[in-house]
Order: sequence, then structure tokens, then C-alpha cells
Amino acid sequence: MRIAAIGDVHYGVEEPGSLHAHLEELAREADLLLIAGDLTRHGDPAEARELAADLARLEMPRFAVLGNHDFHSDQSEEIVRLLSEAGVRVLEGEAAVVAVNGTRLGVAGAKGFGGGFPGGMVTAFGEPETKAFARHGVEAAERLGAALDELVRAGIEHRVALLHYAPIEATLVGEHEQVWPFLGNYLLAEAVDRLGADLVLHGHAHRGSPSGATLRGVPVRNVAQPVIHLPYLLFDLKLEDEVPVPVTRGGGL
Repeated sequence: MRIAAIGDVHYGVEEPGSLHAHLEELAREADLLLIAGDLTRHGDPAEARELAADLARLEMPRFAVLGNHDFHSDQSEEIVRLLSEAGVRVLEGEAAVVAVNGTRLGVAGAKGFGGGFPGGMVTAFGEPETKAFARHGVEAAERLGAALDELVRAGIEHRVALLHYAPIEATLVGEHEQVWPFLGNYLLAEAVDRLGADLVLHGHAHRGSPSGATLRGVPVRNVAQPVIHLPYLLFDLKLEDEVPVPVTRGGGL
């Protein structure tokens, strides 16, 4: 089973989105598509409609999580509706199972949130706004954990965690360290290590690094388009290798 993954496609309405010119290649190369958030530029349903039109052309399982951009216009529910009508399932603390050629893959999806990493964590102390920020990070990790736990209980051996925010520091290297608490949260990695996964995918960190691992060695890949400089990346299910898609640049790249 081959997984195509991309994050931060930032679809707009002024020009074709970055996947638009590569849908035929994607359909030949992959068994399913995972999108790691920031589906739109400004959270405008008109932008989501453009993405939905492209993704509706793909006859494969398609899953996504929302990113921070998708909330900017306070119309995230409409974005989810448009994508759902196009056959794209948007996950938030939910699990899905895909079967291809007798192999089952579980996808645990959650946007995640910031909060930081040991030595630089936001704590639930002080003003209500600070407490709310810290609490939201904890709850986001709990939602990811709940989705992974559902897959474990169902006996799904192969599992992928799909996020927008980063679970480790290694894939944030290249971003200013001062903003790391707004780009990820180590509690997401703790949930993965506690329950197990074959791979973690995220976006959000446009100036970050492409790869790292959790403390227990689960591979983490930053698939934000500004990082990979490709329409998408391919991974095989056994995760023995990571294969960039052999296509020329296009579609706004």
C-alpha cells in the first residue's frame, strides 16, 4: 500500500492549486491520500471548494485534518462539509480504516495544537487566555490518543498518525526557536509512543526540517509543501523507504 502525503497546500481562488496538475500521476502512484492541514489560504469556503473539486476526481480513499489557516474565517464547519461532499473525510480525534489488497491501515487524525516542548512549555497558569491555550494543547493530544486507542482496540496493526502541528522538535529545526511553542506540542508524541504507530505525518512548519523520530523511534515526517518542494511524497506501508514522487515541478510549485 502506497500512501501519498502532503500538507499546507493552501488552496486559493486566484489560480489552480498545487495538486491540480498532478492528479493523474497521484492516481497512478498511490492507494490513498493524506493531507496534513492548511487546506486553504484564509479559511474561505470558496478556497475549499476549489480543493474539493480537485480531490473529487480521485478514486481513492482521501483523508485530511484541518490546519490553523482553515479556521481563520470562522467557517471550518463549511470547509468540512464541502470536502465531505467530495468524498474527503476530515478527521479530528477520529480513526478510519482503509483496506487495500487485503492489508488494513488505520489513520488516526487530529489537528493538534501548540504548547511547546520540555523546557519551553506553556503552562496553565495565570491569565485565562494562557490557561485556555495550554488546555487546548492537552485536549488536542488527548483526541489523538483516543483515535489511536480506537485503532489498537480494533486490532489494526499498521497505524499512521495524521496531524497539522508538530509532535517533536527535530522537524521544527529551521524555524525560530521562539515560535516552537506555537508550532507543536510534545504531548502529541507522547500519545504516539504510548499507543504505537508506524509513521507520523504533519505540516505547519514551513521552514522546518523534513524528518525526525519520537523518543521511541516512530518516524515523523514534515510533509509541508514548502519543505518537500514536491506535489506530495510517497511512503510504502512497511515504511522501509520514503520515495519522492518523480514528477516535474508544476501546479504553482
